[in-house]
Amino acid sequence: MSIETEVKTMSAAVWTGPDTIKYRTVPLPEVPEGWALVRSELTGICGTDFSILHGSHPRAEAPVVMGHEITGIVDIAAPEGPAAGTRVIVEPLIHCGNCHPCRQGDTHVCRSLKLYGIDIAGSLAEYVALPAETLIPISSAVPLLEAALAEPLAVAVHAVSRSGLRGGERVVVFGAGPIGILTALVARHEGAGSVLISEPSEDRRKVAEELGFETVASGADPIEAILEATGGDGADIVFDSAAHPSVAAVLPKAVRVLGTIVLVGVYKKPVEVDLQALTFSENTVVGVRVYTRADVERAVRLIEGGDLGLGRIPVEVFPLEETLAAFTKAMTAGAVLKVFVGPATAAELGKEEA
Repeated sequence: MSIETEVKTMSAAVWTGPDTIKYRTVPLPEVPEGWALVRSELTGICGTDFSILHGSHPRAEAPVVMGHEITGIVDIAAPEGPAAGTRVIVEPLIHCGNCHPCRQGDTHVCRSLKLYGIDIAGSLAEYVALPAETLIPISSAVPLLEAALAEPLAVAVHAVSRSGLRGGERVVVFGAGPIGILTALVARHEGAGSVLISEPSEDRRKVAEELGFETVASGADPIEAILEATGGDGADIVFDSAAHPSVAAVLPKAVRVLGTIVLVGVYKKPVEVDLQALTFSENTVVGVRVYTRADVERAVRLIEGGDLGLGRIPVEVFPLEETLAAFTKAMTAGAVLKVFVGPATAAELGKEEA
C-alpha cells in the first residue's frame, strides 16, 4: 500500500559515530523532481558498511543512514521511472558526468564516484528516495531473498566479465565470502572448466562444498593444492576475493604463465606483491571496481532465470531495530554468507508467519 500523504516521519537506523547505530524516528525523505520514493524491503550488509561502522571509511560522515544493497517497492513513482508497486533493485552509484571516465561512458570508475548509503542517505530505513534512473525492476515472482542479492551479484558478474573467461578455464577463487561464492557461481555458469576455492574458515568451506565446489582442504597449502589440481601449471584465472596480504603474496604462484589475476576484493592498504614473477610469466592483472549498468541488468536476468541456485546460499534477516546486531552477525565470517536488514514480512520472504 502507498504511504499516506500525511505521514511525515519514518524509522531509520542511523550511523552516528564509530561503532554506534541509533534506531530513530527521522523525517520522511524529500522526493525531488525525477526521483521516486521506495519502500525498503531488504538491505544487504557488506564489507564497505563495516568500514563505515568503525569510522574508517574515507568519505562517510556521521550521521548517515547506511545501505547501498537496496531492494524495495516503488511507493511514489517518478514520471519516467517504474510504476508504483514495482519491486526494484538499485544501482547505487553516483557519478559526476564530467571526468574523463564519465565522458567515455565508464561512469562506474568516475574519478569522484559516490554511492547512496555512503555519501547520501541509503535504505536502512523504512523509505529511501532515489533518482528514477537508479531503479531496475525485478520480477515479483523471484523470492525476495534472492532478489536482494542483485547488487553483490553484479560485482561478481563484472569480475567474471573482466576476467576474459570464455569457457573451459581452470579457475581458482580465494575467499568464500559472499562475493567469492557469487563469483564462483557466475564463473561456473559461464563455462569454467573447474572451480577450486581456497578459504580458511571451516564453516565457509562447507558452504562452498554444499554448493558443489572443490575446496582446498583444511590445513593444506593452497599453492600445493592448486598446482596439484592443475597438473603443476597453476590456474588459468585466479579471482582474489579475500583481499588479504597473505593472499596477495601467493597470487603469482597460483596463476599459470600468461594467466590472469582478477582483484575482486578491495585491499585497505598497499601490500607486497612479487612483480618480478608477474613480469616473467607475462601475467595479466585486472582490477575490479563495483559494476556497470549492464552488469546489474545481467545480474537481474540471472536471478529471474534461476540460473545460479541462489536459494541455496545461507542468509539471515534482522529487523531494522536490530541493525547493530545484524552487523555483528555479518562480521563473524561464519556459515551465514549474507545478512539482510529490513521490515520485510515473513510472507514477503516466502516463509510461514510465526
